Amino acid sequence: MANYGTNDFKGGLKIMLDGDPHSIVSNEFVKPGKGQAFTRTRVRNLKTGRVVERTFKGGESFEAADVMDTPMQFLYADGEHYHFMNPETFEQLAADKTAVGDAYLWLMDEAMCEVTLYNGQPMAVTPPNFVEMVIKETDPGLRGDTATGGTKPAHMETGATVKVPLFIEEGEKIKIDTRSGEYVSRVK
Repeated sequence: MANYGTNDFKGGLKIMLDGDPHSIVSNEFVKPGKGQAFTRTRVRNLKTGRVVERTFKGGESFEAADVMDTPMQFLYADGEHYHFMNPETFEQLAADKTAVGDAYLWLMDEAMCEVTLYNGQPMAVTPPNFVEMVIKETDPGLRGDTATGGTKPAHMETGATVKVPLFIEEGEKIKIDTRSGEYVSRVK
């Protein structure tokens, strides 16, 4: 089994901590003027979905989590579970709300997602980096008011809320970066 040192830490890396698989959300190397350097890290427990901050001394190493990221197609949600299908084997898996987390805001029918499996069970779902959605509701569009660079909230068909420029109107299709939840462009 591979080991990762604190120098290898980066977002998305999966390691074993306290007997559970964790995914690194963010990390920051800190070298204080006095004392030993350390890494301040936010990690998500893949079993519980809980995010905590941890600090590691420089030079510590951790066992790689025995998880597998599998591209799967989102099929549907039945209110309690989210169902995914492996497009190669047609095997279907159901993920609970803990595994899906906030990714449900970006799940469109037939979207290809990355499902993290641990012992064959879905632990985390990562939506595609960019999705195209239709605006379900927003304030009326204002043309020509681009000098201020203002934004307004727009509610998507999945329930997500995205800040869009003032000229965007209800019913338009837009491209969204799911990693930041930000508007990217119009889709024509």
